[in-house]
Amino acid sequence: MLILRLLIILLVGFSTILHGSHFRGGTMTWRPWNNVPSGSAVTIQVRERWSWNRTFNSYYNCDDTKIAAHGNVGQAGSYYVTCVDGNCGNWTKMDTLVNCTDYSVALIVSSGEHYENQTFPLNTSFSIAFSASAWLLNLHKGGNQPWSVVCRIDTTIRPDGYINTSPIAVSLPIIYKQVNIIQVHVVQMADYVDKTDILRCRWSTSSGNINNVDECSGTCNGIPNVSYLNESTCTFEFELTVAGQYAAVALQIEDFYSSSSTTPMSSVPLQFLFYGYNLSSTLNCTTPPAIIGNLPNRACIGVPIGSNVTEYIIVEIYCPGHAIVDLVSSVPTGMTKSTIIHSSPNIYEIILSWIPIEAQYGPQALCAGAIDNIQLQSNQWCMTYLVGFESPAIIQPILVQGSASPIGTVFQNQTLFSIQTTMAVYRPTLNGTYIYFTDATANNTLVQKFDCGWDPNVIYTGYTTIIRFPVAPLIPGHFYYVTFDTVGSKISNIVNRIYM
Repeated sequence: MLILRLLIILLVGFSTILHGSHFRGGTMTWRPWNNVPSGSAVTIQVRERWSWNRTFNSYYNCDDTKIAAHGNVGQAGSYYVTCVDGNCGNWTKMDTLVNCTDYSVALIVSSGEHYENQTFPLNTSFSIAFSASAWLLNLHKGGNQPWSVVCRIDTTIRPDGYINTSPIAVSLPIIYKQVNIIQVHVVQMADYVDKTDILRCRWSTSSGNINNVDECSGTCNGIPNVSYLNESTCTFEFELTVAGQYAAVALQIEDFYSSSSTTPMSSVPLQFLFYGYNLSSTLNCTTPPAIIGNLPNRACIGVPIGSNVTEYIIVEIYCPGHAIVDLVSSVPTGMTKSTIIHSSPNIYEIILSWIPIEAQYGPQALCAGAIDNIQLQSNQWCMTYLVGFESPAIIQPILVQGSASPIGTVFQNQTLFSIQTTMAVYRPTLNGTYIYFTDATANNTLVQKFDCGWDPNVIYTGYTTIIRFPVAPLIPGHFYYVTFDTVGSKISNIVNRIYM
């Protein structure tokens, strides 16, 4: 009886989940089909992704049957993406009807995406917007007001001679956060086609921006108690204070040619919701579930077009009597999810399957969050697939003269080491991916590790990665080996140790 009473108390705390007006956020991105200029025009693929209240009416409902049948979310001819600034003459309004890819019964949300090709002159720029009404009523700011989601497209030839590709950003449509706790949230953003671009994240604004229009309508500055935004990592800190209330997040992700550039080459929007909840003090265990593998949050993997992609989402629960009942997700078109598999007492698995197609070339993002039987949600877990890219392999070294240098017998004062790969390798955007130097003679003692994401002692020169020790750490007569994390770009063949 006690367990039942506690469950009822917590469910009452979550019973305020809205039905309300239908918009739940979204994003737009774009890329050229060929980034090498040819002639006077370029064909651009525009991607739109929108989330909706799935109970608003039958047009916005999504379920497994509709996903399997490649059905749509939205009502054809109801809403359009239109040009709102710049050289608009070549833009054809784009219907916001999207292919259903995801839904959550618990969060009352449906999501989907759509790709469309349009041709524009080179060296032109303009902004497109999806603006209509309305957000849900139960918002910290902007309740029942219109939405505005704005994207900047620019076909100007870059200083390096190519046509730009916009960055991407990804999020779950609704993310649960406990109230009265300072939260730190990271938005995954990527620009893997133009690998050297500088990405910056900013709040959407109503004026004074590159789009020259209102980018967020009533939800500008829609999160309470924000203390900072790190533009280079898209990390921000905030605190929700009202249980049962939503807060809208409106961001712009922009790419710059160099760190000294002041004008972005593109600006893509990302809008989503936080939902505040409060836990009953009478509960014995309130630890939310966690997605623990098989890859870490924000990993990046290259996958060939037409390949069979299988990913395992592994979820662990920490409270007795809790169970995973739903997986809220944001996945690429065509990706399917298995039923929830209870593989061991505290472990659940969901299997994702996908065959990427040519239209999905470039970065395709995936986000997921596990929900248990009392509506506790795991932290958001995201990763990026690079469609059309092979993961690089380390060229196995040959003693004396090979792809790893130095190997064999080395001098005690050696401080530079290099590794060659079959493809060019660039600095990952994910920190916490390491190269390890280990002393095999001293019971496999870790000598030093280098963070590939930020450490200046890891130098990328294309096919060769150089590791530099500030001080030589080697002991005469000892054997050493080098290993690599798999999480940055899922480099193959790295389980073999490279010995020195």
